[in-house]
Amino acid sequence: MLVFPNAKLNLGLYITGQRPDGFRNLESVFVPLPWTDALEVLPAPADSETTLTLTGIPIPGEPATNLCLRAYELLKADFDLPPVQLHLHKVVPIGAGLGGGSGDAAFALRALNDLFALQLPSDTLENYARRLGSDCAFFIQNKPVFAYEKGDVFEPVALDLTGTACLVIYPSLHISTAEAYSRVQPRTPRHDLRTALRQPLETWRDAISNDFEEALTPHYPVLGEIKAQLYEAGAAYASLSGSGSAVYGLFPGLEMPPSLELPVEYQVWAGRL
Repeated sequence: MLVFPNAKLNLGLYITGQRPDGFRNLESVFVPLPWTDALEVLPAPADSETTLTLTGIPIPGEPATNLCLRAYELLKADFDLPPVQLHLHKVVPIGAGLGGGSGDAAFALRALNDLFALQLPSDTLENYARRLGSDCAFFIQNKPVFAYEKGDVFEPVALDLTGTACLVIYPSLHISTAEAYSRVQPRTPRHDLRTALRQPLETWRDAISNDFEEALTPHYPVLGEIKAQLYEAGAAYASLSGSGSAVYGLFPGLEMPPSLELPVEYQVWAGRL
């Protein structure tokens, strides 16, 4: 079975409070981004062990700690799963605020559910995904949602960006989640995100923000430079995604976003949402 785990974008991101479990409460809207990895899940010989092989962008850490393997082990603890062969080809940048690793984990759960006909409903898969990471559960249903608490509780959101031209720029700058959170302090959101998103996209520039952007840009000026380039190129809205360091621009009314002159080491996704 071959699946293509996608990334996500954050429309607004507000860190609203400190939790007793050490995590932070947040508010954001998650939107699927069709920048994808490739994950193959195949049954392995009965007398073998489950394996994971990796290609594409190098993934830090030991393969044994990879979220795809952890997803398999999580289901195997509750179901009599045979061994499998997993192969992940990594394309979505790491440390970019695009949720690439979380998407891989959730798609592994979905693929195993289908491959072995476990018939687990979406809400059950979401509960498994929450045990792997705060935003993993989003990728089970993989549609726009208003996310809150740790980013793992969702409400439907009336938002349709289908067909909107989008340009995502990753400046080959890895910002760890731990570093990003160490630079931001919880506060009351300056705007009501759900209300702001109901307004025309052209108004979002002044009404929707990402708390990490304000905290990280003084330390990484390239983030502000990319955002300025996107607005100069005609983006109606541009923002840091997640805890960074990918910056995206939305270009309504265009078939494709404009091409920008960027350093060769940057990774770029251009297309339609």
